[in-house]
Amino acid sequence: MTTTGTTNFNPNLIDLIEEAYSRCGTELRTGYDLSTARRSLNLLTIEWANRGVNLWTIEEGSVALTSGTSEYDLPLDTIDLLDHVIRTGSGTTQQDLSISRISVSTYASIPSKNNTGRPVQVWVDRRSGATTPTGVESPRIHLWPVPDSATTYTFVYWRMRRIQDAGNGVETQDIPFRLIPCMVAGLAYYLSLKIPEATPRIEMLKMSYEEQWLFASGEDREKAAVRFVPREFYLGG
Repeated sequence: MTTTGTTNFNPNLIDLIEEAYSRCGTELRTGYDLSTARRSLNLLTIEWANRGVNLWTIEEGSVALTSGTSEYDLPLDTIDLLDHVIRTGSGTTQQDLSISRISVSTYASIPSKNNTGRPVQVWVDRRSGATTPTGVESPRIHLWPVPDSATTYTFVYWRMRRIQDAGNGVETQDIPFRLIPCMVAGLAYYLSLKIPEATPRIEMLKMSYEEQWLFASGEDREKAAVRFVPREFYLGG
């Protein structure tokens, strides 16, 4: 049996939109049709971020800490931090030490915010990323204690970033190939809410989208084994 020998199928934005319109029983005709589809696609990717962790958007990053400075900005497209450590040393002397995440109320209740030492707690201020008169509100971390000068500290983190915006037509989307069916199904459902002649297809397209989401989200997850560790309790006597 002769096969193509290729695995390069990766439709661009126009291909995705045309397929979505076809599922709505219509076709891409005007510049407005393209514009409204791009807007729906961007809203769809925001919905995906709200649904949970998208593994392909997890990235490792780091911030070199400065003695006497407790606040540091994160990349603007950061949604949240999934894990983090304080790294000291390098090479064979490198150590990754735990740092606990705390809430804004816990951070606010710390009476001695200017104490110095190795940071052991972090408050992640998930700001909007909007531009204000005073600048861009990047997500920010607040460390406690304030880093001292005893050694060199690096805040190493694993973040979930935003999915990149829909392009102008020829670009491929910022998703793994296995999520392409889900993106097309979701876009078709979103478009059906705006196209009068597609109204009879809304429920069918919604069911198709939810089915594709279950397939995609089930595949886009960690495959590591779960390890249960018993909790130890210490009773004072």
